Amino acid sequence: MTTHHPEPAYLDPTPTTTDHATAGYLTDEATGPAWRLLLGDACERLTELPDACIDLSVCSPPFAQLYNYSPSPRDLSNSHTRGEFLDHYGYIIREQLRVTKPGRIACVHVADITLQKVLHNVIGLTDFSGEIVTAFTTAGWIFDGRVTIDKDPQAQAIRTKSQSLLFVTKDRDSSMLRPALPDYLLKFRAPGDNTVPIRSDVSNEEWIAWARPVWLGIRETNTLNARLGKEAADERHICPLQLDFIERCIRLWSNTGETVLSPFAGIGSEIHTAVRLGRRGIGIELKSSYWHTAVTNLRGLDAHQAAPTLFDTPTLDPDATPDAEPACTAGEAR
Repeated sequence: MTTHHPEPAYLDPTPTTTDHATAGYLTDEATGPAWRLLLGDACERLTELPDACIDLSVCSPPFAQLYNYSPSPRDLSNSHTRGEFLDHYGYIIREQLRVTKPGRIACVHVADITLQKVLHNVIGLTDFSGEIVTAFTTAGWIFDGRVTIDKDPQAQAIRTKSQSLLFVTKDRDSSMLRPALPDYLLKFRAPGDNTVPIRSDVSNEEWIAWARPVWLGIRETNTLNARLGKEAADERHICPLQLDFIERCIRLWSNTGETVLSPFAGIGSEIHTAVRLGRRGIGIELKSSYWHTAVTNLRGLDAHQAAPTLFDTPTLDPDATPDAEPACTAGEAR
């Protein structure tokens, strides 16, 4: 059941473009055979999880001051400054460490953030990925690796309208050219010894490709459908994490049957992939429309996995007569 909560006094809604404080704060929960989705603020709902219950976390946190995913003052993307964003995110990072088993992994998807002439009076970049590394290591995580995710510069130029990638900039003054901005996988390890070895199903050929410091073949369009989670009041856009990225992380750093966490579940991409690959998933999402879409996506996956296929062989009762139909219990597909 959805629960309405008044906004706490420390969350001042005035910096947002619209005052939504009177709308209240919603919590809810939905579950399936191998998943649990919590609606609410990850800073608070992570505290409901017991210590050392998570085997792997995979997430893409909001990129500070780049995209606004909701008007809620609880949303990290609505932080006034980068420092406020990192302070807010720090609560989640510390809780992630508490709930993660010793020696296990957190995979964080990030990208560096541009400086814009109209907003910052300069064109350039900020080292957002480096700030995330500092935030995690300050909280006690061990920084264990970075992978660069290759990007198509033409697709990025069309999507972002970046002057730094255009032919016209090359021809006018190439001092303002720069390569396309990659995404990054930042890999962190919880302190302590891993007591359950991870027996990956990744083949040697796959590992030869994935061991490179640059991941190729992450298809930018291979995402869950985000359209159903978008609301008219959204200030920017939904950007689901690529399923290829999530799958590589889960297959490399978790065992079948283990639990994968996403504290920024969005429309459910990480949890959907975890369940599809035979893991269990726990997701937390602040925005109600995203959460409902994630629930729909996961229930659709449950139905798909439960459906019989042409290759399923029915179990026959040797004592049944040839003309008898098999018994069908309530809820069973016939």
